Amino acid sequence: MRLKILLIFLTASYVCQAQYSFSGFTNPDEWQNTVYLSIVEDYRKMSGVYSEQIIAKTTADQTGFFEFKGNMLDSENRIYRIHVDKCLENQQDINHFNGHCSDSEELLFIAKNTDTIKLPFSFGNQVFCKIESSNSKANAFLKIDSLKNDMRFAYGEVRSEANRKLNNKKWFKALQAYGEALNEPIAELSIYAYLSDRSSDLHSYYVEDLQNSSYYDNLKTRLENNYPNAPYTVQYRNELAADRYMLASSSNDTTRTNWNTYLYFILVFSFLLNGILLYRNWKQKQSKTKDLKARLSKQEQVVLEYILQNKTNKDIAEALFLSVSTVKSHTNNIYKKLNVQSRDDAKSLFTK
Repeated sequence: MRLKILLIFLTASYVCQAQYSFSGFTNPDEWQNTVYLSIVEDYRKMSGVYSEQIIAKTTADQTGFFEFKGNMLDSENRIYRIHVDKCLENQQDINHFNGHCSDSEELLFIAKNTDTIKLPFSFGNQVFCKIESSNSKANAFLKIDSLKNDMRFAYGEVRSEANRKLNNKKWFKALQAYGEALNEPIAELSIYAYLSDRSSDLHSYYVEDLQNSSYYDNLKTRLENNYPNAPYTVQYRNELAADRYMLASSSNDTTRTNWNTYLYFILVFSFLLNGILLYRNWKQKQSKTKDLKARLSKQEQVVLEYILQNKTNKDIAEALFLSVSTVKSHTNNIYKKLNVQSRDDAKSLFTK
């Protein structure tokens, strides 16, 4: 009997320890008393609030205190968000679940089912600026935000294009190194999402880096080792493969475009060359024709023109008011001077 009681006590103790508790304070004079808890399984949706991510909501008391507790969360680390806002739920034209509420505050953190997290009441009207947690990884996103603030300060010191480019190159590697040093790959994904975002100034460096750096495969390995079944790992693996496929396709398109340009150049060059050759042949033919006709007398040149028009000796005699025998004499002289034997031979000199 005593053994059964001991087992029941140990089981109850384990169940109690397996519960999570996320608590904190908001300013009731500044925010509404509804507080939302979300699980973020898509690292592209870390910023903003989405209805499909919300898993619980609670009401803060008159002092602003709120708490989420239970045992329904994952047993390994996941990304969670707590947020408050000033958007009324009964306003049909405002959907704060989709990030449309312009006046809201949110906090990202890492937790699992056994964690206790406290968000102490902060100075002034600020909320969620500090985390006390039993999970050493809980503050990872606050650390990343702090680094980004340093980054923004560096950009703002000198507002010039040259300074921006220098900072882009510097902070791209600095963010990667910082994320890796956190030793928490799901937090590191927020940096990857920022660097690979097509709207980011750093995206061009990402495209180049993806082709040359082993960082991205190392991140994939860290995710697969620590979170083999997490949605983040699957999403990252698929995105990485898609980006590399697009880069390969772009490279092939560039190569294909270069070949098309090269072939077009050859075609144009061939067309011009053929035109030049045809013109040269025509000029040579004109020069040869001129030289051949220069061998003949004026009368013989006139007779030749009629021969080229397929006129008979009789036709030529009538047109020139000459006798047929005179035309024959001119024709024979033409043959001799052009070194041909017949009318067809003579015509071939001027028609080919």
